[in-house]
Amino acid sequence: MKLLGAVLLAAGLLGTVALGEQPPRPEEPSRTCFFQMLDSTDRDFCRGDLEIIYPEVGDVGCMYVPKCHQYRRRISREWGSPRVRYPQAEKSKKYLLVLVDPDAPSRANPRSRFWRHWLVTDIPGADLRTGDIKGRVLTDYVRPTPPPRSGYHRYQLRLYEQPAQVAIALSPQEWVSPGAWAMESFVKQFRLGSPVASTQFLTKYYED
Repeated sequence: MKLLGAVLLAAGLLGTVALGEQPPRPEEPSRTCFFQMLDSTDRDFCRGDLEIIYPEVGDVGCMYVPKCHQYRRRISREWGSPRVRYPQAEKSKKYLLVLVDPDAPSRANPRSRFWRHWLVTDIPGADLRTGDIKGRVLTDYVRPTPPPRSGYHRYQLRLYEQPAQVAIALSPQEWVSPGAWAMESFVKQFRLGSPVASTQFLTKYYED
């Protein structure tokens, strides 16, 4: 997907705008869909070849979700949980994954940062190799829904190797609300250490 995105982006750059022609008017739908990679600052978060795969667009890791073909609306309103694939997963181990928004309600004012969108434990390594994960869901998947006029939000997926014989659970307080989650304390409490892999994508309110 990343290669396809790069090809489409290169093709777009060689298209009508690059040739100095006027871009299409709003009533004229664009024929080119741009898949733009994240800039160097945000790209540094993407480590370990972790893939987050949605229908039609494929792996959106380390990319901006484009507005074309209503992809931003569909990721916020239609599509369910993505496939998550990590080819380097060890079959004999179990893993934990978490998807958070560190920019809630906005990147400029993240007072509810680490809004929890998905939390799954006890994922067999064999499932991660195929992308069809099965595990114990502690937080059901919640679609990315950036508020209007809040700019781009980062949606960060972290994958941890789960310590053996550790029962991972959310506290009663954490069950009440997924917002303003003390993720670092959770990671420390259950001795998760550093992620074995991580990735993120950026999107914003689909009508902005």
